[in-house]
Amino acid sequence: QVQLVESGGGLVQAGGSLRLFCAASGSIFSIFHMAWFRQAPGKQRELVASITSGGTMDYADSVKGRFTISRDNAKNTVYLQMNSLKPEDTAVYYCNCNAQGQLSRRDYWGQGTQVTVSS
Repeated sequence: QVQLVESGGGLVQAGGSLRLFCAASGSIFSIFHMAWFRQAPGKQRELVASITSGGTMDYADSVKGRFTISRDNAKNTVYLQMNSLKPEDTAVYYCNCNAQGQLSRRDYWGQGTQVTVSS
């Protein structure tokens, strides 16, 4: 079993910055892609950014140029640096990874961390 624990969310004014952290632990043989999703009230969960084990990154158009995803493979950790935050970035942010655990390879999710951007 693989567990994901996020931290770093909070309340920030528009134009400010936050850095999200997510650490994977448990019976991990290999982690493939890692990603951040977000879900705002009344909206579907959407992909914010993803990064492969080789470091290839992808971003939603709405965050390109403002957010940066990175990972530390040795620590099984993924980060999301969020700059120039906007009120529309307000959401619960979820960490996601595709990992080979002791029994199977599948997607795992964190519990979510709230990001609130005030105008």
